[in-house]
Amino acid sequence: MARLSDPITVLRGIGPAKAKLFAALNIYTLEDLICHFPRGYEDRTKLIPICELEPDKPACFRAMVMNTPRTAHIRQGLDLTRVQAADTTGRLTLTFFNSKYAQENLEYGREYIFYGTLTGDYAAYGMTNPVFEAPDSQPVTTRRVLPIYPLTAGLTNAAMLRAVKQALAVCDPPAEILPGLIREKYHILPAQEAYRAIHEPADMQEAEQARRRLIFEEFFVFSAGLSLMRATRAGKRTAPYENRDLSDFYAALPFSLTGAQQRSIGEILADFSRGTPMNRLVQGDVGSGKTMVAAAAAFCAIRNGHQAALMAPTEILAEQHFASLTRLFAPLGITVGLLTGSMTPKEKRQVREKLLGGEIQMAVGTHALISEATQFQSLGLVITDEQHRFGVAQRSRLSAKGEDPHLLVMSATPIPRTLALLMYGDLEVSILDELPPGREKVDTFLVGESYRARINAFIRKQVQAGHQCFVVCPAVEENDALDVKSASVWAETLQQTVFPDLRVSLLHGQMKGAEKEAVMAAFARGEADVLVATTVIEVGVDVPNATLMVIEDADRFGLSQLHQLRGRVGRGGAKSYCILTSHNRNPETLQRLKALCGTNDGFKIAEEDLRLRGPGDFFGSRQSGLPAFRVADLSFDMGLLKQAQQASMEWIESSGTADTPEANALRSRVSALFARSEGTMN
Repeated sequence: MARLSDPITVLRGIGPAKAKLFAALNIYTLEDLICHFPRGYEDRTKLIPICELEPDKPACFRAMVMNTPRTAHIRQGLDLTRVQAADTTGRLTLTFFNSKYAQENLEYGREYIFYGTLTGDYAAYGMTNPVFEAPDSQPVTTRRVLPIYPLTAGLTNAAMLRAVKQALAVCDPPAEILPGLIREKYHILPAQEAYRAIHEPADMQEAEQARRRLIFEEFFVFSAGLSLMRATRAGKRTAPYENRDLSDFYAALPFSLTGAQQRSIGEILADFSRGTPMNRLVQGDVGSGKTMVAAAAAFCAIRNGHQAALMAPTEILAEQHFASLTRLFAPLGITVGLLTGSMTPKEKRQVREKLLGGEIQMAVGTHALISEATQFQSLGLVITDEQHRFGVAQRSRLSAKGEDPHLLVMSATPIPRTLALLMYGDLEVSILDELPPGREKVDTFLVGESYRARINAFIRKQVQAGHQCFVVCPAVEENDALDVKSASVWAETLQQTVFPDLRVSLLHGQMKGAEKEAVMAAFARGEADVLVATTVIEVGVDVPNATLMVIEDADRFGLSQLHQLRGRVGRGGAKSYCILTSHNRNPETLQRLKALCGTNDGFKIAEEDLRLRGPGDFFGSRQSGLPAFRVADLSFDMGLLKQAQQASMEWIESSGTADTPEANALRSRVSALFARSEGTMN
């Protein structure tokens, strides 16, 4: 027997060249191959008479070959083979292109099972390139439920089928990790049966049962993994912070904190007193004051003799945090240091020496903070901003630079509580559900293309008043198939035709990191009037002078994403606006967009988005902290998710922390799952 870890080249017919095609699908081992699941199925089990075939609808039928196949040479590289096939209800002309197999294997007077799609009309029905098999042969392409796999250029579905069939024959599928009691309670197939049935189902019902098992397994592993993290962290001990007096911090603030901020700080201080490492999420809408909550936590950690570190996803956001925290902490005698990738080697070395020596008490930076060269004297608190840009393993690497430091993560992406339990299942959650007084709401309007002249006039009016504007497009380059505005073309149009006298700049995700940072920094300094961009500006941009956000083809975005984009304006003292443009007149789409116009409450918007679109918008590629599920789809499988979460909690409570082969196998799967998520980081 082969092992799951063996390379796929141990299979017949897969040499180095074919292996490269499989590698394009991230298939290197037999386990990768067995875990490359079908994206769908074609039910070819039902045979229907020729008279019931419908145009453009694939089907299986049994028919007799009524003449000897005839092949005509049309031109170089094109041979045409035609044959008549019939049953008691009708007759068809079957046409094959360049098919020596059909010419040699279809015999006059014999019956075959065909599968194909009817074309033409009642006067000339026919079928092109149907697959066929003898009725007494082993079903391969007909009389079965056929899996349809994700493929790559040069790799056919038939080749994938053959490879998977071989792999299942030469090695056992991945080991069972679901306890028998869990499988019995939730009616889950055993692993060996499920892995066979997902690839070779007897019928569609069995395929669905196998899919259900594998989705449940993925959710169970993920949920159990978060619970194990929580249990492991709860078992660690750390010295409680004795000094939790924040009166000096509050006195240094030029404003009063909101009730939600004070409540969240109280929850953090309670965590600091427990003697176990804190593991907390502060979730709040744009402008709700998460940074001040983090600053209070950092102040407490520093007053107790430790250092604090804040990791941001972009250099410009790190620089903004560095500037604001320096202003806040300097009068309190706290030294703040900045560490980013674009700093010179000498600058980085100087900052790292001060971190190791304890001269810098508050470190602010990007991924440079988690490099091996960065060491702390006594790291007591780790803070990550815009949490969905970081994976579990990334924040763990920063935490590993201290001795079980407290962890505080911040997210400005409002997520309904039911989904927060999935995404942040290893964290306690604090919610900032009120905005500081004096912050005006952003007025939002939905208009059609007929308002274009008025939109342009309003942009000019804002610029003439000394303000700046964002214009967001859903695509980078022009794409006729999508029929949406592209940032590159629209920026050129605005600069050359609409606003030749204004300064228009362009920003999109295909630009290099340093170039993106430079464009955004220049806009923040007021060196451009209009910034045309894609959703790359969705987080981490603070330009108080920007008062207008125009979102083109707004129907292409989810509500929560639109709300995040809208949050880029209204950050200063001036009245701000958001204009949504769309030529989509679908009633459901208009209802969705009007919901955004009616409220600035991110949590209400998130709940509406969940109701209208399902959870997919919250867990798309943007939410890269989540592992990439192989089978599960969060847009459709939420019911199964809840069952798996419940099952994982039951297992953790009964035997999840035990040192058993089953528990160890599950921990191994958890590690592999979260390791895969690191490859999707932004």
